[in-house]
Amino acid sequence: MRRRQLLGGLGVATAGMALGQQSVPAQDRPRLLPPRLREGDVVGIVSPAGATFERDRLDLVIDAVRALGFVPRVAPHALARYGYLAGTDTERAADVNAMFADPTVKALLPIRGDWGSARILPYLDYDLIRANPKVVIGFSDISALLLGVYAQTGLVTFHGPHGITSWREGQVEPLRQILMEGAALTYRNPLLGADQDRLMRDQGRIHTIAPGRVTGPLLGGNLSVISGIVGSPYMPDTTGAILFLEDVGEPPYSIDRMLTQLKLAGVLDGLAGFVFGQCTACGPGAGYGSLTLEEILQDHIRPLGIPAYAGAWIGHVEPIWTLPIGGVVTMDAAAGTLQMQAAAVL
Repeated sequence: MRRRQLLGGLGVATAGMALGQQSVPAQDRPRLLPPRLREGDVVGIVSPAGATFERDRLDLVIDAVRALGFVPRVAPHALARYGYLAGTDTERAADVNAMFADPTVKALLPIRGDWGSARILPYLDYDLIRANPKVVIGFSDISALLLGVYAQTGLVTFHGPHGITSWREGQVEPLRQILMEGAALTYRNPLLGADQDRLMRDQGRIHTIAPGRVTGPLLGGNLSVISGIVGSPYMPDTTGAILFLEDVGEPPYSIDRMLTQLKLAGVLDGLAGFVFGQCTACGPGAGYGSLTLEEILQDHIRPLGIPAYAGAWIGHVEPIWTLPIGGVVTMDAAAGTLQMQAAAVL
């Protein structure tokens, strides 16, 4: 996911920030499940990443939360702005901490992604989060928040819709089943548009890199975001995990560079399985002699000798699946399916 160049970093960590974690393989990490949601629950609307420049965007999210049967509660800095960020790092982190500290709030729903979630990770109170497990859901830049919280607390988080999505039935109903009913769903690519009348599938085709079935904890998210937290205490140990990746607006050489980074950092070592989702607007353009995405995945993933497939309906596409980060799933690389093995909520 392409981003503006940032000048400078977070600086020196202050007292009380997370200083690290023991590296625990994904399959051995204790998992903490959030309580399931119920109609009438309070959902905290937060903005941990990019700024919301128009009040109407926030109003849309409020309307969506109400239509889902929940009660919206807007964080104090939801409409704050610090350049392209939704307030300073400490302001955005304070909103997340406050939502976890409030016993009446049962879930956190970010307004949007864009950029900024990784910047607040050192300022979150992980002891507080661990003591007050709640549903946290989002995608794109929110991947950093989902993985960081899971890495530091073991809390299962959810790669799924954030506030500004379409909220059509195709993503609302599975979200309800998983978060409210405790259902264990099987994910397979939907039939879209004209494909419903065709003898063959045109959109959402599955490419099996290496066949096989495997079971393990599901980890992943946006490739650009993940490559930005590799080597930090906010990237979970992926040993024994099924890793899924997606991205948007990246040329093939950039996908190659980031996968190489993950490979060199050891993130791909010891994986149980691998899934690549959609890479929207990731074609080579006019680049002469570019590697294709298929060739790049063959170079990096096939030598791992694990079940793997590409083309899963995960990414900046709709309907957006609600996937449990840290939840145990079974992947079938030939069929192109992910099957939850248990409820992801209590």
